[in-house]
Amino acid sequence: MITLKKDIETKFTAYFFIASALMLWIGWFLSPHNIGEYIVSSDFESIGENIWFWIWMFRIHIFGWVTMAIAIFALISITAQKPNRVILVPGAGMTIVGTFTIAIAMAFYYNFGAWGVGETSGKSPEEIALFMESILYTNQYVTCFVRFKNLLWSRIGITWVWFYKMEDITILVILVYFSIRTSSDVSHSIYSRIL
Repeated sequence: MITLKKDIETKFTAYFFIASALMLWIGWFLSPHNIGEYIVSSDFESIGENIWFWIWMFRIHIFGWVTMAIAIFALISITAQKPNRVILVPGAGMTIVGTFTIAIAMAFYYNFGAWGVGETSGKSPEEIALFMESILYTNQYVTCFVRFKNLLWSRIGITWVWFYKMEDITILVILVYFSIRTSSDVSHSIYSRIL
């Protein structure tokens, strides 16, 4: 059994978890416009209404994901001991891959959102449609990033990390069921928006 004492390691870990949570929430909820899983042309007009505030809130949100990865690294470095480390470290690794993947996807939305405002400002609907067509493949690729982060890497990682603590297999079955169920729902909604 792991006993944690209040020292520099636990304080550092706690502060980074708190900082990451604050950055994620502040960046998302104070943003004047939140892009969905897929950039649509109406996003640019909404972003353009208050672009600098939107840019700063998105930066805060992106760094929240990076800070979350640091916090998870810190937590695992003080809790991963034999014999459970073989389960904890890969699970944390999957979760960290998920946080960096979403940070990269958010950076795409940030870059294309701000750039798209300039590219679509004062343009006709036909010109905006051409611009949207030019970013279609990248947009779809990043949507796949977001899906895999939410539905695969982080959920598998979190499930893996907590697997060693579960004495009741029912909880594990419920986690797996909801991961599969939500992934099929989200995939259907994404493809229906694209097609």
